[in-house]
Amino acid sequence: MQENRLGEIRMVAFDVDGTLFSSESIIFKTYVQAIEEFAKKTGKITSLPTHDQIINEIGKPVRTIFANLLPSLPEPERDSISGRVLDLLCDSIRSGGGDFYAGVGSTIHYLKEKGYTITCASNGRKPYIETVLDTAGVLQYFEPIVVINQETIHTKGEILAEYIRKYNLEPSSIAMIGDRHSDWEAARQNGCPFGFCTYGHGVPGEIPDFDWKFEDLTTLKEIF
Repeated sequence: MQENRLGEIRMVAFDVDGTLFSSESIIFKTYVQAIEEFAKKTGKITSLPTHDQIINEIGKPVRTIFANLLPSLPEPERDSISGRVLDLLCDSIRSGGGDFYAGVGSTIHYLKEKGYTITCASNGRKPYIETVLDTAGVLQYFEPIVVINQETIHTKGEILAEYIRKYNLEPSSIAMIGDRHSDWEAARQNGCPFGFCTYGHGVPGEIPDFDWKFEDLTTLKEIF
């Protein structure tokens, strides 16, 4: 842990799934529903992914997830299913589905009051991210969110790079906060410090190193 780097930090970039929110309790149901609807509509026989297969994909880019889960389908059909999943997930979250980690509201508000610029760096799609943040009551504290667009931005690392460019910041002044290897990788690719959320969806040994470690979200208030 390198607390001496803290004075440089100007922006805090949060991952979403496994960091601020867990979709684990609703993700399987929504994926299965969308795939079953597709199978019924098209007559194509699609074997359903297992619960573990779906959960293991959480946190990856959306097209990667569906290529891994439904490799026999062409991309346009996978995109159609993923679009339906997105709608179902957002509806479920607005209805109280999923689980926010304790302290989301107070931690984000605290960081904003301290003067940090708050952003997201997530593999999720914009409607999903904004639904999560809006339902948590913290969307207004976040800067406009940069997301993967499959054109100029393909990875979480490129999202961080865009924030660096857009806000004219030194990489060392952006703290990436997340739970999975893709969060660590995005931080290290850009030379940004990394805060590891041990409570998220990560598996043992997935994170090679970190600058700070958080056992729960509210620990950010003790460090930042």
